[in-house]
Amino acid sequence: MSGLKVVVIGGGSSYTPELIDGFIRRAGELSVAEICLVDIPTGQKKLAIIAELSRRMVDKAGLKISITSCFDREQALQGADFVVTQFRVGGLAARAKDERFPLQYGVLGQETTGPGGFAKALRTIPVILAICKDMERLCPDAWLINFTNPAGLITESVLRHTNVKCIGLCNVPIHLKMTIAKLLDADANEVYIDFAGLNHLVWGRTVWHKGIDVTAKVLELMQDGAALTMKNIPDLKWDGDFLQALGMVPCPYHRYYYMTDAILAEEQAAAAQGGVGTRAEVVKAVESRLFELYQDPQLAEKPAELEKRGGAYYSDAAVSLISAIYNDKREIHTVNIANNGAISGLPADAVIETNCVISKNGALPLVVGELPPELAGLVQHVKAYEMLAIEAGVHGDHNKALQALANHPLVPSVGIAKQLLADLLMINAEYLPQFED
Repeated sequence: MSGLKVVVIGGGSSYTPELIDGFIRRAGELSVAEICLVDIPTGQKKLAIIAELSRRMVDKAGLKISITSCFDREQALQGADFVVTQFRVGGLAARAKDERFPLQYGVLGQETTGPGGFAKALRTIPVILAICKDMERLCPDAWLINFTNPAGLITESVLRHTNVKCIGLCNVPIHLKMTIAKLLDADANEVYIDFAGLNHLVWGRTVWHKGIDVTAKVLELMQDGAALTMKNIPDLKWDGDFLQALGMVPCPYHRYYYMTDAILAEEQAAAAQGGVGTRAEVVKAVESRLFELYQDPQLAEKPAELEKRGGAYYSDAAVSLISAIYNDKREIHTVNIANNGAISGLPADAVIETNCVISKNGALPLVVGELPPELAGLVQHVKAYEMLAIEAGVHGDHNKALQALANHPLVPSVGIAKQLLADLLMINAEYLPQFED
């Protein structure tokens, strides 16, 4: 069989039609022979629905891409050229618990940061390392494109503890770029943003349009109420004085750090009886509707309703990254990769999110240098948490887990960290084999 084999782990995800759409739109530059969708047996129904929709999509496009599906990961990985990970251990039910259990302690509940993000990381690390162990044996030359959250932390776990070639990916930078282009009424291809930071903690340090610095104009538009948020984050308006003082474009997830009290109040109201529910509970309803649409035998393209799921531009980011590697394009993408000196003051093997030159050899980060104090403090704080979280997740180390929570900027005290950890370990016991002892 000529052409690439792409394996999607978490293939039954509602995001998968986004990915299939990306491969269809880039068929002229990326010859894909097979896309193998892999999931677990409990996701059998969803996987079957996604596989059938994917086949209708490639058939409508007139492409000869074989869409296969299975539950045997080892079988799927044999001969893979690219592996995309987009799975959620425990599903949306686990995410809903992540979002609820911290609230009783007056702490934010969120799927990628704080105690909720920590719980997700601990559940995910053993699974991603097992996948990588299989890859080392069955497809050692394959690239792993990790979209599984928390993307930066999971990517760092892979790069620190396996030999797999891995690049982490998030749709926040491309979402910011596309949204800012709309604000400027500009072609997105003419907009360049100097991104630097960590996953879900990245700043647009400078915005360029046709080579002209338009950062001040973008910040002015944001002060006028323009939204740069995403579907899964409350659209709280930025304080104009703060933006002016910062002089950079924050990402939507910065609201959790810069507007903690306001977002906590929104979360508590949503989770209370009579509220709309946590984001996971809202997404359950969105996904239910999506899978109803996906079953329509007349549907042969990704539906517009998929945008409500929160993964806008995922296909653009993922498939263009794969194409840049495969075709040795040497073009710039914003990805998660080992620092290797790009940001001063961080370890070489710490994973950062920044602009990189992408080639057949992977991602080469552009030099950032020293971050200004208003960025450096928060980056160092969160990176310390991430490094501790990785060691806790890999080794099942209770002491590292406690230190990770105690060091997270959204956890107010050691006493609360201890209570959060006890709850977290109890709630997630079935997914945390590394903590069995």
